[in-house]
Amino acid sequence: MGRKMGLVRMSVAGAAMLVLGACAATYQNHGYVPAPDELAKIKVGDPQAQVVKLIGTPSTEGMIKPRSWYYVQSRFRIFGPYKPKEVGREVVAISFDTQDRVANIQRFGLQQGHVVTLSSRVTQGSVKQVGLIQQLLTDLGRFSASSLGNNRPTN
Repeated sequence: MGRKMGLVRMSVAGAAMLVLGACAATYQNHGYVPAPDELAKIKVGDPQAQVVKLIGTPSTEGMIKPRSWYYVQSRFRIFGPYKPKEVGREVVAISFDTQDRVANIQRFGLQQGHVVTLSSRVTQGSVKQVGLIQQLLTDLGRFSASSLGNNRPTN
């Protein structure tokens, strides 16, 4: 009888550990932003083809200024039965001059809800494209992980 009670206690303890372990938050990354060491390989003046070779094609290109490439990554926290919550977003902006050579490389993130420049290699005095980057970053939380793949038209 004592042996059965020990087995029951072990089973209950194991089940409790499984339930508690299932409640731990998990994180998923969507999109791609090159690591700082990968970006360091890109030099101002490199051609577009070299950028593609080193870090791949961008997530999106500039609509107003087509010589701008943006690499965007979002991080989602998934906790139990709750909706995934976007907890971070980072954008790398690479702009090119009229000869399709790298002119600017900037990395942006969010800190306490404000867009901040994490790193910058700029050939000109300032970059005027912060509007798009700010829009990409301040939309934080307006996307759900499930809506990212549902772009099919309905009949």
